[in-house]
Amino acid sequence: MPNERHILLLPGSLRAGSVNEAVLRTAAAVADELPGVRTTYYTGLAGLPHFNPDHDTDPLPQPVAALRAAIEAADALLFCTPEYAGTLPGAFKNLLDWTVGGVEISDRPAAWINCAAPGRGQGAEATLGTVLGYTGAAVLADACARIPLERGAVGPDGLVADPLVRGRIGEVLARLAAA
Repeated sequence: MPNERHILLLPGSLRAGSVNEAVLRTAAAVADELPGVRTTYYTGLAGLPHFNPDHDTDPLPQPVAALRAAIEAADALLFCTPEYAGTLPGAFKNLLDWTVGGVEISDRPAAWINCAAPGRGQGAEATLGTVLGYTGAAVLADACARIPLERGAVGPDGLVADPLVRGRIGEVLARLAAA
């Protein structure tokens, strides 16, 4: 498709079947229904080495090179992460740390979906915004969304079926794709 927009979906949780994973997997399903939008779900979070500035040189560790290549290949980025102890989970912060030394995120449209319960998740949002600022990402505030979900909203297929939630996710994708 000539004007296809590719959105990389970046989960912040290592937990199998997390609600954050379900949001992004639902985003992939919703994107299949949107003309001109294609997604890739990043699966390498658990395989990234601990960030060490001494290793942020060529040649990069293979998992880091793959992460940066996936970011470079995308037109936009969509994050969904839980909040642990008032901030980002360590493994996800590690992923972000590996992006600071590269230029792949610079000026790339980015947004996030916060699916935490009401009154939660602000620490993760604030930290994510700060780190993305260091990377030079073009955070689209109007594409970022709070869509609170309970684990029970996730079906046995790992997706969210609620049409209102799917519609809101579709709005986020459409804003990213239009950027």
